[in-house]
Amino acid sequence: MTTKEVLQRFEETSTYYIQELERFNLEQLKQKPSENAWSIGQLFQHLIHSALYMQLRNIDQCLVLDQDPLVAHVGKTEDGVAIFAQGSFPPIRIQVPPSAQYTPEQPESKEQLIQGLRTVIQRMREIEPSLEKASKQNTVSHPRFGGLCAEEWFLLIEMHYRHHLLQLERLNKELLFNSIFAPKEGFINNIQVVKGS
Repeated sequence: MTTKEVLQRFEETSTYYIQELERFNLEQLKQKPSENAWSIGQLFQHLIHSALYMQLRNIDQCLVLDQDPLVAHVGKTEDGVAIFAQGSFPPIRIQVPPSAQYTPEQPESKEQLIQGLRTVIQRMREIEPSLEKASKQNTVSHPRFGGLCAEEWFLLIEMHYRHHLLQLERLNKELLFNSIFAPKEGFINNIQVVKGS
């Protein structure tokens, strides 16, 4: 698959995410299915921030040739080779313990998320033409996949966005279930039910 085809697939996935966002109000975007789970809004924050502040930044570092000390000539790990051979992440749920470092913030507004996704799309469009000339020898290390060149980081963004479609589907189902079956304020069998209890 060429980088132009990857960009097209990425744009289709991102456009789908933007369309999905239109279905929710801010309260729904912030609703967490459980204490340690992410909300839909946090899922979008994760996608936006990991692309802008890790993956695209690493592409930029690969493109500056040998001037950046973070750029190395390191190969992929076994997991990295497998992911790229498959062209996608395995369809499994990956859970990381909540932490201030990793857990995304709740969004401030729906517009913040839409603008963030549009910014990532724009950066992907801007960077794609430069990938053809990029050296495959210049890599920046991924914590799990090893050294990735600029083109591989680009592919990883698309794979990452596609992988999180499964999480969005699960969160949509949980949100729907909770809206139908969550207790409403009032009395049930002479017991007062207060929202949030």
